[in-house]
Amino acid sequence: MKLQLLDRTSVSDRSFSINHNLYPNFLRVWHYHPEIELVIILKSTGTRFIGDSIEKFQEGEVVLIGKNVPHMWLNDEAYFEPDSTLEAEAFAIHFTRDFLGEGFFDIPEMKQLSNLLNRANRGIKFNALNKECVERIMNLINYDSTTRIFKTIEILVSLSKQEDYELLSSATYVNDFQQTDNSRMDKIYAYVFENFNDGISASDVAEMTGMNKSAFSRYFKKVNRKSFTRYLNEIKVGYACRLLLENKESITSIAYLSGFNNISNFNRQFRTIHKMAPSFYLKKHQLRG
Repeated sequence: MKLQLLDRTSVSDRSFSINHNLYPNFLRVWHYHPEIELVIILKSTGTRFIGDSIEKFQEGEVVLIGKNVPHMWLNDEAYFEPDSTLEAEAFAIHFTRDFLGEGFFDIPEMKQLSNLLNRANRGIKFNALNKECVERIMNLINYDSTTRIFKTIEILVSLSKQEDYELLSSATYVNDFQQTDNSRMDKIYAYVFENFNDGISASDVAEMTGMNKSAFSRYFKKVNRKSFTRYLNEIKVGYACRLLLENKESITSIAYLSGFNNISNFNRQFRTIHKMAPSFYLKKHQLRG
């Protein structure tokens, strides 16, 4: 599950973009981008990955995702069948935090909106948005570029006042991709996402970066505020959650497919991160579905 940066700068030189997407299935790519994303799922079901949150999604959900937060909407297997007539439809807005000028959301009068965008770093799912608010979001496509700016602010103000919402990623999740623009960290993240289930260790990553293990461990913890071992286990357990929800493999098989060398360690790390056993996690999400 390789993490990819989606570069939208070549698509438009505007401060934000609006897209109405209708495909047989959503892009099956675990990705991130510097733009904040507001998305409405109009059609389709599947599994939503945002940060370290892995949950089923349904039609009608509205989600706000912060800058550089890794995410993916993975449709159910039925959407990928050769004879499928199913459709995946979504309405998405992408904008940079400084689309109204650098520091605009940091002035005192914008504190409420700034708080909203900060919460979006964990991913926000708005529950039971009224029909009028959803229509206002979708109507943005009908306005000229100048009017869109004012309408977008109105929508963000409305969302900032919503009380019925869920923060999707856990409180301990650190958005590693916002911590630094250091190319060394980018290289580390890419290596981990490409090799996490191949039994890699801190020593392997340290060697790849040209550092000794102790120096690498100190460096990683300073940047990410967690140990490399904890970070690696979170990635592995997150991938295991995806496999559990697909319900195609046994728990023992999933443990090994996720990069754990024995079932005991897998169960222990899963409980540490999710406060429950893998089997209970699966039952819990089956009941939700």
